[in-house]
Amino acid sequence: MDASEGLPAAPHTIDEFVKGYEEGRTLRGFRCRQCGLVTATWGLACSRCGKPGLEDVTLSPRGTVVAFTILHVPGDEFLNDAPYAYVVVELDGGGRITGWMPSVRSESDLRYGERVRFHPSYKPGVQFVKESVPAPSE
Repeated sequence: MDASEGLPAAPHTIDEFVKGYEEGRTLRGFRCRQCGLVTATWGLACSRCGKPGLEDVTLSPRGTVVAFTILHVPGDEFLNDAPYAYVVVELDGGGRITGWMPSVRSESDLRYGERVRFHPSYKPGVQFVKESVPAPSE
């Protein structure tokens, strides 16, 4: 028996995980069958209880901002978008995910607890917009 035979299988690959939001389909995550943890982080075992056997779930596209920072010096792909907010969002139904908000230019443009929704974009990463405003056109 080689070592890989004992590894748990994932319901979807990392590539499928990333393409799901980059192609604007859905946010995907996992739910632990043992403890019920819902996570947006790709993995082979539960980060809470360590058990394998995660099930594939579609995550809510809506959530609440629990942390953010304003980026003024971004990576090359986002040079024309700076400044923008890099956010941590607690999704409705469970799971936390990081993303970015190009419409947020300063700390006064966003508050903790702000309601946001996933907005598919041609840019990499998970883009969010405030629920209270129409989504920007691409």
